[in-house]
Amino acid sequence: MSSFIIQGGNLLKGEITVSGAKNAALKIIAASLLSEEKITINNVPDIEEINRLLELCEFAGSKVERSNGQIVMQTSKITQTDLNPELVNKIRASILLIGPILLRQGEVRLPHPGGCAIGQRPIDIFIDGFRKFGAEVRENQDHYHFRADKLVGMNFVFPKISVTATEVLMMTATLAEGKTILKNAACEPEIPELAEYLNSCGAKISGAGTHTITIEGVDKLTADVYEVLPDRVEAGSFAILGALCGDPIRVTNCRPDHLEALWAMFDKMGVDYELGEDWVEVCKTKDLEAVDIVTHEYPGFITDLQQPFTVLLTQAEGMCLVHETIFEGRLFYTDKLKQMGANIIMCDPHRVIVSGPSKLYGRHLESPDLRAGFALLLAGLMAEGQTVIDNIYQIDRGYQKIEERLSKLGAKIIRSK
Repeated sequence: MSSFIIQGGNLLKGEITVSGAKNAALKIIAASLLSEEKITINNVPDIEEINRLLELCEFAGSKVERSNGQIVMQTSKITQTDLNPELVNKIRASILLIGPILLRQGEVRLPHPGGCAIGQRPIDIFIDGFRKFGAEVRENQDHYHFRADKLVGMNFVFPKISVTATEVLMMTATLAEGKTILKNAACEPEIPELAEYLNSCGAKISGAGTHTITIEGVDKLTADVYEVLPDRVEAGSFAILGALCGDPIRVTNCRPDHLEALWAMFDKMGVDYELGEDWVEVCKTKDLEAVDIVTHEYPGFITDLQQPFTVLLTQAEGMCLVHETIFEGRLFYTDKLKQMGANIIMCDPHRVIVSGPSKLYGRHLESPDLRAGFALLLAGLMAEGQTVIDNIYQIDRGYQKIEERLSKLGAKIIRSK
């Protein structure tokens, strides 16, 4: 098992470029299976989660070529409808393949998906959606079996806003017979991006980016060239790094307009930063003021930045509340920050109180999941002494060659195998 060894307490300086968005690339890769034609996807991050989904697509019959951030793939024929349990258990995004395979083959067996262990992430909303399309869904001890001779458009109201469920049902509706209306849909930037790509391939989607999406089913989709938009979570993560250690750090190739909730929190805290059209520059800031944060669906404060932002809050003056409303159990990593010296009290699985500022000290820790792992990495970079982080596969799932990129800023971080 690989580890990061970090010597903390150093200021970091320079430019760091944001990679393509993991969550956008995953959806386009899955959507490519809706067509038999060849697709070219540019600006694809070289991360574990992307690699695992590509392996799963190859298992199902896709031909994939990859070089220098570009993927060329074609699924002329789907040869497997029983998805590989070993691969599925490593990546929750495997759920994205249900619609494309079901539409083309009439059935798909999906082992229980993997991913981050951050609370309950039930598949019920997907099952309900596919049943509304007319599919038969059976759950066995270790897998789900979806079967349908054809899928028919429907009206569906999401019981709670779900990004992945919105994307899965929207993709599926493009080739379902008739009209589909999705209400209480998620509005994250990756959703209109996916809709724009699908429309370029012949789909008829309107309303993506609002809470009501309308899809007119078509008989066939073509394929197109797609450029993955910059990763807003990575951009926000690096901006927070700048507030902790920047001398300064300039984050380039980003979309500042996708992170307005973060900038609002920076303003309240007194963070020293400057925004450009496609960049943000952030300096380490003294005398930060504590602020309460509540995670929320877009355009609210994104749950994937809650963990690194909590590290920043340990350096702010005063007491504040962090309220995680999206996933229960996503705050348990704070016990590891407490081991480093942070003053954090857990109220319940959704809320912690942070009091600061606190001096942090290096410790030997294990990454519990992707975003918490990056938060521990941030804490290690600013802590006094040496920090060792194990299970960095979790961090590799979402951050491309992170130790190399941080080293160029002056970070003392190495990968140990």
